[in-house]
Amino acid sequence: MKKISIRVLAVAIFTMALASLGQAQATRTWVSGVGDDVNPCSRTAPCKTYAGAISKTAKDGEISTLDPGGFGAVTITKSITINGGGGGQGYGSILASLTNGVIINITDPADVRKSVRLDGLNINGASTGLDGIRWLAGSELFVENTLIDGFTGDGIDVAFSAVNNTFFSMRNTSIRNCGGAGIKMAANSTGTTTFAFDTLDITRCATGIDAQNGSRGNVHNSKIALNTTGIALSEAGSGTVVNVDGTTVSSNSGTALSVAGGSRGRIARCTISQNGTSLAPAASWDSGGNNTIMGNTTNTAPGGTVFPQN
Repeated sequence: MKKISIRVLAVAIFTMALASLGQAQATRTWVSGVGDDVNPCSRTAPCKTYAGAISKTAKDGEISTLDPGGFGAVTITKSITINGGGGGQGYGSILASLTNGVIINITDPADVRKSVRLDGLNINGASTGLDGIRWLAGSELFVENTLIDGFTGDGIDVAFSAVNNTFFSMRNTSIRNCGGAGIKMAANSTGTTTFAFDTLDITRCATGIDAQNGSRGNVHNSKIALNTTGIALSEAGSGTVVNVDGTTVSSNSGTALSVAGGSRGRIARCTISQNGTSLAPAASWDSGGNNTIMGNTTNTAPGGTVFPQN
């Protein structure tokens, strides 16, 4: 009888533990500048930091921000949305002095989507932070309505250690004052990073966009200015192809648009002015014949294929 009682008690404790764990994993959690990480991260009892809330948020769930505050650096290991202030809420600030602001490293095979959405964040490196966002593993990353400022490394570093085929989307985002690139994409080996960038403002970085090995996508309606190099394309094991349209590339002290190796760039409806060199090498840039290239120290016209205007 004693053995049976002990077994029944053990099963009851295990069941209660599972129930407690299930309650802890909410689909939506909340943070507040006056919250506390010991709270359940509900709307009425919010957490203090994104790191505190993420452990209580279910896979594919969302962390919402109730009011302005500093919510700390965070490591993301599952599909999740962090909403820092959309729809009239607060504004999610991440102060990342001497560290990375956001690390994304999703490797769980059971996480089918491996997708992260960051919206309405202010990621501040305070001139000593490493990278604003460091993406190590996953399938999809969406960054919207975000400011990244003051990092010694890259604003966003896509740095996969294994072969990944990923999708990266950015919209309405500013990146400035980075010691490295505003955005650096470097797929591993024969992997690819397919990207779509719209309405970006990248200034005061070593390179605005550094599209390396296997980067393939489009930069639309953006401003790349006051960097050393505007946009740089390069390859190792996998070719890089980038389309740039409706974009201003100006006042970069070196080359506005640069290609290395067999990578390829295409430009349409762009303004390229007041840079050191407009295009290098010119033969690696195809054109719609509808760009404004003037006022650079060295004005080089596109020397690749001229494709039809629409």
